[in-house]
Amino acid sequence: MTSEIGITVRYFAAARAAVGSDSEQLTMRSGATVDDLVTGLGDRDGDLARVLSQCSFLLDGIAVLDRGQSLTAGDTVDVLPPFAGG
Repeated sequence: MTSEIGITVRYFAAARAAVGSDSEQLTMRSGATVDDLVTGLGDRDGDLARVLSQCSFLLDGIAVLDRGQSLTAGDTVDVLPPFAGG
């Protein structure tokens, strides 16, 4: 039996535009990684996949340096496209 975890994904800038929402609640399998999340999101929508390929991610407010990092129940993942401006 595979257990599941609930996480929150928050989208900013171009990622928000591609998804059409500020955030969503997702259910992932226990043991899923940030990479599993990103792959699953990209598989849902080609436009989002293109945006995700340029994004950085925060896991509970801390920069994700290794997308193999495991997710746990209640985590919040922020999807941050590159920002421009001065």
